[in-house]
Amino acid sequence: MLKKVFMAPDPGRIRLRFATRAVLGIGLAVVACGLAGHSLTGAITGGLAALLALFTVTDATVRGQAVTTALLPAAGLPVLAAAAALQDHAVARDAAFLAVVGLGVYARRWGPRGHALGIFAFMLFFAAQFLHARTGQLAELSASVLLSVATAGAVRFGLWCYERRLPPAAVPAPPGGTGLARITTRQAVQATAGAGFALLVGQLMSGERWYWAVGATWWAFVNTTSRGETLVRGFRRVLGTVIGAGLALLVAVPAHGDAVLTVLVVAVSVFGIFYTAALSYTWMMLWVTVLAAMLYGLLGVLTPSLLALRMAETGVGALGAALAVVFVLPVSTHSVTDAWIQRALRCVHACTAQTAARLAGDPDADPAPTVGELEQLLARVRLSVAPLVHPLNPMLGRKRRARQVLALLDDCAREIRGLVAVAADPEASHDARLAAACWRVEAAVEALTTGRDIEPRTAPSTTEPALAHLHTLERTLAELSTPLRTPSGSPLGA
Repeated sequence: MLKKVFMAPDPGRIRLRFATRAVLGIGLAVVACGLAGHSLTGAITGGLAALLALFTVTDATVRGQAVTTALLPAAGLPVLAAAAALQDHAVARDAAFLAVVGLGVYARRWGPRGHALGIFAFMLFFAAQFLHARTGQLAELSASVLLSVATAGAVRFGLWCYERRLPPAAVPAPPGGTGLARITTRQAVQATAGAGFALLVGQLMSGERWYWAVGATWWAFVNTTSRGETLVRGFRRVLGTVIGAGLALLVAVPAHGDAVLTVLVVAVSVFGIFYTAALSYTWMMLWVTVLAAMLYGLLGVLTPSLLALRMAETGVGALGAALAVVFVLPVSTHSVTDAWIQRALRCVHACTAQTAARLAGDPDADPAPTVGELEQLLARVRLSVAPLVHPLNPMLGRKRRARQVLALLDDCAREIRGLVAVAADPEASHDARLAAACWRVEAAVEALTTGRDIEPRTAPSTTEPALAHLHTLERTLAELSTPLRTPSGSPLGA
């Protein structure tokens, strides 16, 4: 895990820029709140709003990101007001919180914008519990949110908008369906049920810090689509929280709220959250736990027993999510994994068709955007298959097949990237052999996605780069048929 975090490639230093910009944007937002005369509670609320604005907004275009960022307060401030108004009415407050959980997850059907708005609304309700916000503080807290989102937006879209020099990111939508067949609908029901369990048990454990359990349940459903993904994410959250609590005992507790040390550790924690998020949820949760501990230190309530309670509440929340995905409208890992693999294979087909047209001289054919979409789809496949390749998975046969599928899909992506690079060369030529090879690759994809057999074929050796990539791609697709076509009762996922 250490090697994965510190040695993982960072093309274009995207993660480094992402994390550095976060520290800058959140730091400036907190400074702006301070200059505006806001209290510590207001500054913490503003810092959280800036963090969410920089972390959760993932629209494909910069323009879309700017629109979503501008909409965040519209989704969050009414929720913040409701949370503050209901602070002394436990039953109504709990019901409102569960409604925010369900609606926040349901909103993900509208893509990255719905996803970001749902998270922002949930987190502002959560922050109201964390800070024990009251109606008398609403004006200041609302001003902090508005000021911080504006500051974060100025940094992201004005001062340092490195996305303008990048191609638009392809963000694959989750598998569709209607009604209860739609995954986002099922997850909304699951998250509400799991959060209800977490809320009840969490309040039995602590009438003051119960919201940690609800938060753990909520985040177990973020960026997951199946039962297995949610279970693994919950496990990683608990693991990261435990390790982070141990680190907080060494750093946050001895700090005793020291301002200079707190600022330094908070900055490092924010950087760690953003830098490791794409690599390891466990590491991200480690930094989140340290950050929360430092904030509690500033508020003067941090103790070892509080960290122990946080670990226990996190475990309750993870258990609530696990029970929900197992017993409430379960979505199997196999069905979701198969859907992502099918989409990835169809994207290979589209890449090959676009490349063939480009080699044939069509000036409008451009396979590059499709390659970007393929990378995103393969990332989703890896996320979906994660439960099967997890070290704790006892089903060795399925684990072996899952690893084989991942390796072969990565081989496909590598050959596609090489093929597209050759097609981008203005000197690249097209002949009948290339046309036939492209057709065979497309036919192989059609066979894999429709359940037909792929006829084995020995490709002749060639020194032509485009043909070499196509022949290897055709052979890799044929090899994929074995792990994908498992006997009935032995699916790739469970």
